[in-house]
Amino acid sequence: MAACAPDLPDAAGLAVDELDTPALLVDLDALERNLATMARFFAGRPAHLRPHVKTHKCPEIARRQLAAGARGITCAKLSEAEVFAAAGLDDILIANQIVGPAKIARLMALARRARVTVAVDDATNVAALSQAAQREGLRLPVLVEVDIGMGRCGVAPGEPALALARKVADAPGLELAGLMGYEGHLVLVRDPAERKARVEAALAPLIGTKELLERQGLPVPVVSGGGTGTYDVTGAYPGVTEVQAGSYVFMDATYRPVRPEFEPSLFVLATVISRPDPGRLVVDAGLKATTGEFGPPQVVGFEGVESVRLSEEHGRITLTEGHATTLRPGDRVRLIPSHCCTTVNLHDRLYATRSGVVEGVWPIAARGCSW
Repeated sequence: MAACAPDLPDAAGLAVDELDTPALLVDLDALERNLATMARFFAGRPAHLRPHVKTHKCPEIARRQLAAGARGITCAKLSEAEVFAAAGLDDILIANQIVGPAKIARLMALARRARVTVAVDDATNVAALSQAAQREGLRLPVLVEVDIGMGRCGVAPGEPALALARKVADAPGLELAGLMGYEGHLVLVRDPAERKARVEAALAPLIGTKELLERQGLPVPVVSGGGTGTYDVTGAYPGVTEVQAGSYVFMDATYRPVRPEFEPSLFVLATVISRPDPGRLVVDAGLKATTGEFGPPQVVGFEGVESVRLSEEHGRITLTEGHATTLRPGDRVRLIPSHCCTTVNLHDRLYATRSGVVEGVWPIAARGCSW
């Protein structure tokens, strides 16, 4: 571990307010309720949950997701998958393209010790994966990624996807495992009826492509997609077999209005370091403790917050006129990040807490794994 984050004595049993700050907390009661809520939705359904661990990057949480009924995990990057495989998780989808000789060599090494599935959207990449798998004597499962409106990776639905799927099916060393499509452009649509209609419209060409492949004699056992914002629509859509929701375990200030059935379980604990006037206080958590790409964090525990502005090391909390708080330097404040996934990536450890007491310290083992 880096010198700026030295190993600490076992914090179990400490009161939360005894922790040094900024500290990343997970409320175990809220986390467990979120796990149970998602598990209830998928119980008895044809589709299964394959949670995206880029949200938490923490093997301990992944194990709890599997114990709650999830089937395998989803990773964003090869390095993430390597960390989770080393922690004993052995059914991994990398929902991304693995391109270039160096990464493909690492992928082959990983595939020798875990079941790893990857996404493709390019015939040249298919050929490179096939050559590497043949050399290693492996059979690598592959999902053809279909662009269903995200405008990111993915081949067009229909005939273009069919053509690429044929190349995968014919490629020695590869196994056509199915299709993947992500409706990520719709996960934050606020109105439930509008969200449902737009998600179903996005999924229709994905399932249409599945049916096209099957008519051509190509099996499509897996159709993977979905996120926390759309899990209930995607998870119930005929033909979808797995959903890659991740943020539901923590939630954040951005997702809260969209998915109220889940509750915030992730908090940044900060210390008030300055109270320069009655309408303003400053805490020791800035952009290096909680990200701001979706806006500022929410302050928990008192009303009358007009704004929160983050600089590198400081969070400036301005109160609305007529509101006041007795908080003074040394007092603690909890913040709900606006984006849980990128905030987690700023920290080395999670303090697992219950009723104001630390039960354990969980390494964020895949922190910084972006290659």
